[in-house]
Amino acid sequence: MGQNHSVSDSTGKTDKLPFHRVLAYASTDTAGNLLYCTVTTFVLYYYTDVFGLSVVAAGLILLVARILDAFDAPIWGFIIDHTHTKWGQNRPYWLWISIPFTLFFVLMFWSPNLSANGKFVYGLITYLLLGICYTGIGTPISSILPNLSNNKDTRVRLNSVRMIGGMAGFFVTATFTLSLVSFLGKGNDVVGFRITTILFALIGLALLLFAFGDTREINAASEKPLPIKQSLRAAKSNWPWFILVVAFVFYWLGNASRTSALVYYTQYNLGNKEFASVLNALILFQIVGMVAIPFVVKHISKTQTLIIGFLLAALGQILINFTGQSEIMLAVSWSVASIGTGVAVSMPFAMLADTVDFGEWKNGIRASGFLTAIGSSFAIKVGQGLGGWVPALIMGSFGYKAGTVQSAATLGSIKFCISWLPALFFIVGAIIAMAYTKYEKQETSIKVELNQRRGGLEEA
Repeated sequence: MGQNHSVSDSTGKTDKLPFHRVLAYASTDTAGNLLYCTVTTFVLYYYTDVFGLSVVAAGLILLVARILDAFDAPIWGFIIDHTHTKWGQNRPYWLWISIPFTLFFVLMFWSPNLSANGKFVYGLITYLLLGICYTGIGTPISSILPNLSNNKDTRVRLNSVRMIGGMAGFFVTATFTLSLVSFLGKGNDVVGFRITTILFALIGLALLLFAFGDTREINAASEKPLPIKQSLRAAKSNWPWFILVVAFVFYWLGNASRTSALVYYTQYNLGNKEFASVLNALILFQIVGMVAIPFVVKHISKTQTLIIGFLLAALGQILINFTGQSEIMLAVSWSVASIGTGVAVSMPFAMLADTVDFGEWKNGIRASGFLTAIGSSFAIKVGQGLGGWVPALIMGSFGYKAGTVQSAATLGSIKFCISWLPALFFIVGAIIAMAYTKYEKQETSIKVELNQRRGGLEEA
């Protein structure tokens, strides 16, 4: 644990980051995914089968809250850009927002005894406030990276460890939440969700406070934030950015619809609700797709790699339609789709930097924070909001009622929502991504011209 990451920055100075500081940065994503992925994975099921909302009302909460919440990303980015404290620019938010974030997480799963209308309002407010707090936690995770080190290699290592930390947080909640709810609640899911979320909240709070206490910002004092009007101008005629954002929205539509329908499918169609935990654990196959990316892009373009990820994810989801009652075949199909989603979720983050270059080349404005925040947070929230609402709408239209024996039509709608629906979203995402090809071909010439404009010096 005492190992140092010691490299030289562009000025020749040694840039030392103790391993505990690397872990502190990674813990931000561990905390964020532990709590927020509990929400995105189980919230629809919790609302309908535990809290007692109708599937239509639950889907409407997801839609309204996430659409409203999607527009807070640029606001948070603007606020953080104009923050100056003795602790730095980004780091303080892991202290200031950690308690509200964990509090609203617990309140979301508290299940107070209210009327149907009261439950709807309570669910909408707590879900919306949690989403706003999560953006306040998550935005600094990305924007702090240039302030943690001046060395590019160190930044890559920091981001890689952070992604592993995030995957660890997701693995814990996806694999153990339902088992903990059952064990801690002793058959009472209301009590089980309360205790489980309190446990997760305490762990998340400790991780965020560790991150605040042990990270250090080195460049914050020299940051000169862009006025909001200039940031908006960076998106003008930035067509590769628009293409990537829309394609990313369709990725999250597909991913949210598959995860939202999963527990319903294992409980009602398969007759084994606990198998959802096994499938959620198999999402770790995303790592296979992520690890493969550097090798694949050596032989084909980034756009082609993204399209392959979309299509592989679609193939896995389509195969689910033909697995019948075979848990093994379901697991294989889910794993194939997860490899595809691992590629499809990673590539847009890597490609967004190129759209920042395009915006600078086209408009003379380099708004990396603004374009990245919209391209990631906005796309994720819109996609997840709609991706949770559409399955709820479809299942509700076919008569889904929580805790009862479902009709053949309802079971068919659940199967459609976990198979064909996400596959269609992924295929549309692949089609949209095809339009990015011509812009990728311009990247080399754009970088050369930008380098000339900057006086022939590469950015540090």
